[in-house]
Amino acid sequence: MTTTYVKRAFKYRFYPTDAQAAELSRTFGCVRKVYNLALAARTEAWARQERVNYNATSAMLTAWKKTEELAFLNEVSSVPLQQCLRHLQTAFTHFFGKRAKYPRFKSKRKSRKSAEYTTSGFRFRDGKLTLAKMSEPLDIIWSRPLPAGAKPSTVTVSRDAAGRWFVSMLCEDPNIKPLPANDKAVGVDVGLDHLLTLSTGEKIVNPRHERRDRARLALAQRRLAKKEKGSANRAKARRQVAKIHARIADRRRDNLHKLTTRLVRENQTLVIEDLTVRNMVKNRNLARAISDAAWSEFRSMLEYKAAWYERDVVAVDRFFPSSKLCSACGALQEKMPLSVRTWTCGNCGVTQDRDVNAAKNLLAVGLTVTACGAGVRPQRRTPGGQSAAKQEPPLREP
Repeated sequence: MTTTYVKRAFKYRFYPTDAQAAELSRTFGCVRKVYNLALAARTEAWARQERVNYNATSAMLTAWKKTEELAFLNEVSSVPLQQCLRHLQTAFTHFFGKRAKYPRFKSKRKSRKSAEYTTSGFRFRDGKLTLAKMSEPLDIIWSRPLPAGAKPSTVTVSRDAAGRWFVSMLCEDPNIKPLPANDKAVGVDVGLDHLLTLSTGEKIVNPRHERRDRARLALAQRRLAKKEKGSANRAKARRQVAKIHARIADRRRDNLHKLTTRLVRENQTLVIEDLTVRNMVKNRNLARAISDAAWSEFRSMLEYKAAWYERDVVAVDRFFPSSKLCSACGALQEKMPLSVRTWTCGNCGVTQDRDVNAAKNLLAVGLTVTACGAGVRPQRRTPGGQSAAKQEPPLREP
């Protein structure tokens, strides 16, 4: 019997030689060119009411390589070029499935610079990774070891706006196993004053990573604005701004990983609120603080780690009045402005902390939802699924 393990990406920083950097930069450019050509061809075909799939674009790539204008595509490995066509096919699949918008063209300056290699495009032996078209292995900083006997199935090389090079290796991780089940459940209310408030009464401070570097970031952006467009000094100034942004994002991601891992390990059931963050950031007064809190990233990490360790994540409907409802007696308050942090229930006289009360209400309705058989995800993500705010299961004929 074959044991199936969880596939996990291990990301490392590496320092390429000048030749490797030049080769990878050419590859990034060719990947972007092929993706845009294929997207343009599929868009034109769609206008003629014709459908073009991956096989058709793959045949187009072969023809493009034979032309004089696009002969430079033969200078790089063909594997990343084929992979970008598969990515485009996936983008169209999501579009036709109404899970994403229509694919957009890749920009030379704004789009992510990356190339994906499958097993035929790299060699991994004795802890050394060598990509196609390269004679030397990459100088990788092994910040953590790969699982024993791991064989990468996919390697993705990328370069961020700060000029840092990364390699991500997708491997099966035998160390990820379901955790022993327990009877602990916790409600999690996200916020700005405190990043997380648990139904146990614990409040986790909001580090406000962006605020810590706001002065440095503002200074770097002012210097960037004064540089002449297209100059080398402007490129240097842009990298300085990108480095500050990368520092902020790295600290934020590290903190969220620690929090989500701890919550998943300690609790069997985690109840969160289904927030529409993309609508909330339209509030000009709170947009910066909400973006810095990274609620969407927190939820994403929580869900995939819960899937790893066989934990349950319940997303309560966003319209559930968790802050207005008294967790002691169930009385519903008419109004609850954001400025009110503590309030006294007029029905039972209990003084409630706004965030702790909301977390307790989320836990209560989440456990009720689980008992009634509602879906883990809200209805907007699972078409036809039962909303997590619904308290009773549908009636069924005997």
